[in-house]
Amino acid sequence: MVIKLYREKYNDFGPTLLKEKLLEEEVITISDETLRIWLIESGYWKKKRKGKAHRRWRERKSHFGEMVQMDGSHHDCFEGRVSKCVLMGYIDDATGEAFGRFYEYEGTIPAMESFRRYIERYKIPMSIYLDKHTTYKSTGRPTIEEELNGTGPLLSEFERAMKELGVEVIHAGSPQAKGRIERLFKTFQDRLTKEMLRSISTIEDGNRFLLEYLPEYNRRFVVRPGKGGDLHREIPDGIDLDRILCIKTERVLRNDFTVAHNRKLYQVEDRVITRKVIVEERLDGGIAITHKGMCLIDLKR
Repeated sequence: MVIKLYREKYNDFGPTLLKEKLLEEEVITISDETLRIWLIESGYWKKKRKGKAHRRWRERKSHFGEMVQMDGSHHDCFEGRVSKCVLMGYIDDATGEAFGRFYEYEGTIPAMESFRRYIERYKIPMSIYLDKHTTYKSTGRPTIEEELNGTGPLLSEFERAMKELGVEVIHAGSPQAKGRIERLFKTFQDRLTKEMLRSISTIEDGNRFLLEYLPEYNRRFVVRPGKGGDLHREIPDGIDLDRILCIKTERVLRNDFTVAHNRKLYQVEDRVITRKVIVEERLDGGIAITHKGMCLIDLKR
């Protein structure tokens, strides 16, 4: 009976996940080792040989919230039911606690929006570990004027936002350095993809599913940190996350008090004396135009 179920319903499941699904869906209790033997004997599954490890795993951080790894996984967890998607994933380096959310693409807005959801759930981590994707690390070169003024290296918008929130940004030197988040994605590519076969065919449904799936996943797989205490910091009172987690672009204020941005023209009512203003593209799709902290235009979506 078990082999028949495997052949007809669970033919790409490994023994461990198959054991879980047999218990959850079929009310059949059996050990994964027994399943492994039955599947090998039936010829439906072969034990994968693990290659030798070439790198030593980096030691975990000691405290929860000391460092979180973040990246985007482009694996098709919806198996073609959604045209494009990316899972913006987070994993705490000390405990392995996971957080994530689906988006249509990997870019500054999804990175900032997912980070906002992360800190609203866990508070602000001390540091964040990222690769050198252009979303996270600027490839621009400072102008001569900027070099003479000693303004420091150019920051991506995500780096700028992290700096304003007091989060240290650490860029990984190689894919292997991001071992924990890469292993998390590998697990999700197997487990999460199979779990989402439950008629989940939109990004919105996928995100609702994650709200149920991730707490159960963390309950089972999170490890105790080396040292006690949570180093996540509270979001400071009075801080405006809308004005930090946004894309800021400097624009010229024309003589007629208009500002051109993304092929649109915005009329500033206040007669401010300045040559430049800042256009803020908010996470909710709204636009704000500011000067020295003063809001000149605030267009809600």
